[in-house]
Amino acid sequence: MPSDAQQQSASCSLEGCLQSQGSNQLVVGRGNPQAGLMVIGEAPGASEDAQAEPFVGRSGRLLDQLMTSVGFDRDNDVYICNAIKLRPPNNRRPTNKELQAARPWLDQQIKLVDPAVIVLAGSTAMETILGVKGGISGLRGQWQQWNGRWVMPLFHPSYLLRNPSPDEGRPVSLTRSDLIEVRRRLNKLRPLSTKPSLDSVGRSMP
Repeated sequence: MPSDAQQQSASCSLEGCLQSQGSNQLVVGRGNPQAGLMVIGEAPGASEDAQAEPFVGRSGRLLDQLMTSVGFDRDNDVYICNAIKLRPPNNRRPTNKELQAARPWLDQQIKLVDPAVIVLAGSTAMETILGVKGGISGLRGQWQQWNGRWVMPLFHPSYLLRNPSPDEGRPVSLTRSDLIEVRRRLNKLRPLSTKPSLDSVGRSMP
């Protein structure tokens, strides 16, 4: 496990010393690093930066609720991380340079977790993994193949918070339906894990 100094050095080199602009610490991941499902988001926000865990603010709580509602165990069935591991100033979108600098960490996480299915939460994660730019509506809920894995882009939970209607055909309902399809696919590929949760993968990364 690297020292604090090593972690700080790694975060500086990979993400342009974002901590000097308001980010406090690395936000690596949460959940079960042996899970068959991996969720990749954009970047840590203020709550994530404070707690050093991804998706723990309002967006994260909504994501947990949606996943629980379709039968996922948030601690055992999924591993959650972001495309970059430090909070951008004022919660802005990461720059392409920052995403490219952080990519080796993300690639290493994917390699170590080795998920059968990846969910891409939002357009930044979609662009990072699939190389598809623009809005997510065109690919949302559609299965993609990437490096031998099944990948599904979903609306980011922050978008759902801005569009909270539960009515059929609205973003919240569509996302729940997409997660049901994710669960079905995962059950075919790999039974849901019952292994104990661990805090992170990546603390031992170079």
